[in-house]
Amino acid sequence: MLSGPSGVGKDAVIACLQERGFPIGMPATMTTRPPREGEEDGVNHLFVDEARFERAIAERELLEHALVYGNRYGVPRAQVREHLDAGADVIIRVDIQGAESLRTELPGALFLFLVPDDESHLEARLRDRGTESEAQIALRLAEARSETARAGGFATIVENVAGNLDATVDRIVELMANERARADRQPVVV
Repeated sequence: MLSGPSGVGKDAVIACLQERGFPIGMPATMTTRPPREGEEDGVNHLFVDEARFERAIAERELLEHALVYGNRYGVPRAQVREHLDAGADVIIRVDIQGAESLRTELPGALFLFLVPDDESHLEARLRDRGTESEAQIALRLAEARSETARAGGFATIVENVAGNLDATVDRIVELMANERARADRQPVVV
């Protein structure tokens, strides 16, 4: 599981792994939130209405689901299975609530929690996105502090140093390789 506060750089890390040609599968998280500019349905997320999300819960299509910042998110079980069956490592981008839930569903997974090197860098990223109001930014920063405090008990902490994404990705690749070696070269869920 790749978890971390909103705006910490989870998407940037995943994009860098993909640009490097790292063999990863990434399920598109189902969400009731509307798409942001540039996001594609089925690629960035599966954008659904509340009724479809409820149906996915009832039919046990989701490994986990949570309410985050007023929107619902869930990880599609079938997509994770498809990637693993194809022999790919799987990265699940999930908030801390989802990661905590998935510890039970996927006890052998590698849980990584991405933190900013400095809270001011996190705030700058949130502002640069231009998608949140001042009140939402304040809420996300407060939540980031809370999530970071809870993360140490169940995850490997990886610092995302501003301006050095390659070093962050190198560390994650190293952790995944170590996990794969322990799992006898089987694909791993991160």
